[in-house]
Amino acid sequence: MPLQNPVPGGLISNRLTNVSGSSAYLERAVIVYSNRSKVELLHIPEEMVNEHGAVSEPVARCMAQGVRELSGSTFGLAVTGIAGPTGGSPEKPVGTVFIGIAAASFDEVKKYRFYGNREQIKIMSSQMALSNLRHFILSCPPKGKHDR
Repeated sequence: MPLQNPVPGGLISNRLTNVSGSSAYLERAVIVYSNRSKVELLHIPEEMVNEHGAVSEPVARCMAQGVRELSGSTFGLAVTGIAGPTGGSPEKPVGTVFIGIAAASFDEVKKYRFYGNREQIKIMSSQMALSNLRHFILSCPPKGKHDR
């Protein structure tokens, strides 16, 4: 499935906003492509990026928490990865992707290794991120049910 309007980042928000009425569930999207943007916009500690790399579990977790806080939304979703064809290493080969989801009192990060060309890796990453978010939301208890 080729991308209709390729963008450097933002495939997830592109997919969400292609649905009429998406403003009912999408507060905002933030593209933090560079390390600098992660630090400046989402307040990821620069030391964390330097120590673990932008493509890492702790950075993905902080990105999800940061976008949630920045938007004031219920959930934050973040993806950081290496789509290639360059940028990979033996420790983090092309196709390495971390997907983070944050809520008020819980967050999760999952690591994936996708195969294919750059476009395929981006499509698989966006699909998995949206699928993970859907499962995350469905696993949350209804509001008020478990409040004490």
